[in-house]
Amino acid sequence: MTPAFSLCVYCGSRTGRVQEFKDLAVELGRWIGERGGQLVYGGGNAGLMGLVADATLAAGGTVIGVIPQALVEREHAKRDCTQLFVVDNMHERKRLMAEHSEAFLALPGGIGTLEEFFEVWTWRQLGYHDKPIGLLNANGYYDPLLAFLHAGIQAEFMSDWLMDLIRVGDRVDTLVPQLLQAGKLSAGVTDLSEI
Repeated sequence: MTPAFSLCVYCGSRTGRVQEFKDLAVELGRWIGERGGQLVYGGGNAGLMGLVADATLAAGGTVIGVIPQALVEREHAKRDCTQLFVVDNMHERKRLMAEHSEAFLALPGGIGTLEEFFEVWTWRQLGYHDKPIGLLNANGYYDPLLAFLHAGIQAEFMSDWLMDLIRVGDRVDTLVPQLLQAGKLSAGVTDLSEI
């Protein structure tokens, strides 16, 4: 059965200490699953990654996990994904996740989450895809990052139109539908062969 939509989620391999972020991961997974959607994520069983995947599966959704061989033990690969890809490296992980998704969403996380978010945003800037990208700024977690980005614009290291390529919100039930609707309106340009 074809899923209603396919959302790539970047998030922490740790749960962190803020309960709201854990609840957010579960809420997102439930939202995806209840709507017949598909989660595409990093394939780990730990942290926010594991929470969103478990909630998606429990709510009836499908889950595609993509994990490099080197992280199978460290991130405890989630063996009960609908489909689990074990790949050679991080680059292949990110490319495959992007190919299987129609939109991207970053939840709270660490440098790995940020790296994935920035790379997919850079790919959009360079025209490799036109899929929507979201930043779930729950509890103001990403406020310092957004301030930094605006400082980059003020210092003229970034063009202000780059901020138009991402959507920022603090609620699953508003931001995710916006991303998916924008995905339906995109031209579907995806050429990741050059990256």
